Order: sequence, then C-alpha cells, then structure tokens
Amino acid sequence: MSSIRINDLTDQHKYSVSFEVFPPKTIDKMENVVSAVRQIADLKPVFMSVTYGAGGGTSDYTISIARDIQEKKGVPMMAHLTCITSDKQQIQSQLARLRENGISNILALRGDIPDGFTPTQIHFRHAIELVREIKAFDPDFCIGGACYPETHPEARTQEEDISHIMEKVNAGMDFLISQMFFDNASFYSYMYQLREAGIGVPVHPGIMPIVNAKQMKRTLKLSGSQLPHRFRRILDVFGDDPKAMCQAGIAYATDQIIDLFANGFHSVHVYSMNNPAVGKAIMDNLSDILR
Repeated sequence: MSSIRINDLTDQHKYSVSFEVFPPKTIDKMENVVSAVRQIADLKPVFMSVTYGAGGGTSDYTISIARDIQEKKGVPMMAHLTCITSDKQQIQSQLARLRENGISNILALRGDIPDGFTPTQIHFRHAIELVREIKAFDPDFCIGGACYPETHPEARTQEEDISHIMEKVNAGMDFLISQMFFDNASFYSYMYQLREAGIGVPVHPGIMPIVNAKQMKRTLKLSGSQLPHRFRRILDVFGDDPKAMCQAGIAYATDQIIDLFANGFHSVHVYSMNNPAVGKAIMDNLSDILR
C-alpha cells in the first residue's frame, strides 16, 4: 500500500487545492470520464478524491480510476467508501482491494439510503462503524470524514451533529472535508464551534463552483446549502447567460478560496464535477498564490 497519506501532504506553509471527481455510472462512459479526470490531474492538485456510487454500484470504477491517476499521473488519491448497503464481508473485501491497489486514503461515509432500502442488523448504520472497521482492518489507512457547516440534514441540532463528529475522530478519523458552502462567514463560525468542542483534526473546506443555473438547483437540492444574497444576485443577473454565469461562478468560487487562504486555511477541496476547464480556470486564477 502507498505510504502517501493526506495528512502528510498539506504543508501549513503553502497553499494547495485538491479536486473531487466521480466515476461513470456505466462502463461505456469510462473512456470519457478517465480522459477528463486525467486532465484534472494534470493541473497538479495536492491530491484527488473519487466518489463511490449509491449502493456501491460504481465501486469497481472508483478503484480503477484512483489507481490509474495515482500510477500514471503521480497524484495521491483518496477513494470514497460508503457502508449503508454493505455488510462486514463486503467492506473488508473493498478494503483489501484498496490496499492491493495502493490506495491508502479513504473518505469514510455512511452514504445515502437508497429508496425502498431498509437497513438490517448486518448493515453498517453510521459512518463511525465504518471508521472502526477500517481501523481494525488496517490501522495504516488514513481516514477522512465529512462535516457539515450548515448542519447534517438528519441532525436535530448543530451540537448533536458536532458530537457525532467528535465520536468519529475519537474512533480514528484523521481529517475532515466539509460539505460545500457559499458563505465563508458561516464556515468560520462552524470552525469555531468545532474547535471549541475539542475537534482538532485538519479540516479541508469544500468549494463547489456553480457555473450554470441548472447545476445550482440540483446542488442545493442535494446538499441543503444556503445561498447568500450576494450569490443570489449573481444568479439573477447572469443565470440566463451561460458564458457569463460560468465566468461569474468561477470568480465567486475563486474569491471564496482566496478568502479562506487569507484566513488561515491552507488546503481547499474543490468539487470539480469532472470539468477540467473549470478546474483549470480556478488554478489559473490562483497561480501566483499556489506557486
């Protein structure tokens, strides 16, 4: 297994960007996805993560893409792993495959519950159970987890949500990547709450460049994120002009990243939507900052 761990990559004296990509839903789309992901890897991110399809349906593609990029492009990779539809044997099989393919970084997630699915006693119900299973299987894995600046949609309160994060950190989680957000002030407030609760692991802010109005609607539905008035005005003015909206969305995301860097965060995770052009535009905007 590779010894390159996410926590060893983020130099607190340098600024860096990482990218999330996703595998195809079907094998016939693999060539196009791999081409796009390789172009994103050519932007020299500090690391990349590959998502895991609902129910683990694209798990083979996740590992294949992660191995391809790590071996051919030299970019350290992290594989997402969800557990809600898996039993212990299936999770251990996935962990063995990740280890065999040199992937030492895992983003441990419960995953979305598929429609009509009822978890049974053999399934993992929460991400903390997955963290414990990974640690028991191989303590050399570097484990990341998700955090929610605007509170997990299933949590009753932010305090309850943060208490669950603390449990996962205590179980062996090494770092956190935040859900996307569009208001840095709310993220800074959330970080204060995390640190006050005693959660000291590195946190990578998650930034989603919104480059068209359709994407915005889908993103808000899936994430539950709130749009600040400033961004709503951008959508109102530029949302019907695809080129202008793309440029404005990239500029907004870049501004968020620069503000995060200026306020003490050195590593930002960008949800790329497999779009090399958007990734390149952001990296170009940050070229003198990242050098």
